[in-house]
Amino acid sequence: MSKKPVIVFEGIEGSGKTFHSQFLSNYLKKKKIPHIKLREPGGSRNSEIIRKLILNNQSNFNKNTDLLLYLASRSENINMLKKLYNKKIIIIDRFIDSTIAYQHYGLGVDLRLINKINSYLLGNFKINFTFLNTVSIKNMNKRLKKRKKLNRYDKFDVKFYKKVQQGFIKLSKNKKNYQIINSDLDIEHNKNLILTKINKLLK
Repeated sequence: MSKKPVIVFEGIEGSGKTFHSQFLSNYLKKKKIPHIKLREPGGSRNSEIIRKLILNNQSNFNKNTDLLLYLASRSENINMLKKLYNKKIIIIDRFIDSTIAYQHYGLGVDLRLINKINSYLLGNFKINFTFLNTVSIKNMNKRLKKRKKLNRYDKFDVKFYKKVQQGFIKLSKNKKNYQIINSDLDIEHNKNLILTKINKLLK
């Protein structure tokens, strides 16, 4: 395991993944540990432009266009990520598994196509550890209602989010480099789980 690992936070809307990825970034800043944090879609200037297209409530792209836009966003980030690989800790809010969970398990896009393009883009760039944040649909809905503005992916039906979350769970099965964070539990408990694992990774 690299002492400058790539750490990914995954999960459906309202699962706390963005909160926890920011929490980890703040923790590393306090410790003066060099790192970079970015989100997908987004991160670089061009990727943020693509993000606005994907999440705009006026957009109505078909599932294949959505997939290609997400991967285009990743393509705009990957050279930067490869340059920092093993040089800084990299924290990513959504990455490969989100593409598979949403586009394959949620929308039915061919998994072979997703894997082939991802493999082409990433090359030798590897994830070291993934925190999968899960949440009940009830709590997800409560949290979405508190948001000032909802984007296009915040407005799918309940069946969709259930399929996506089950997809994430399937991806995590029997993998040592995954930890499931139950976001229905106390937030301080989950922070401690994350920090315990991070401190082990960085030893």
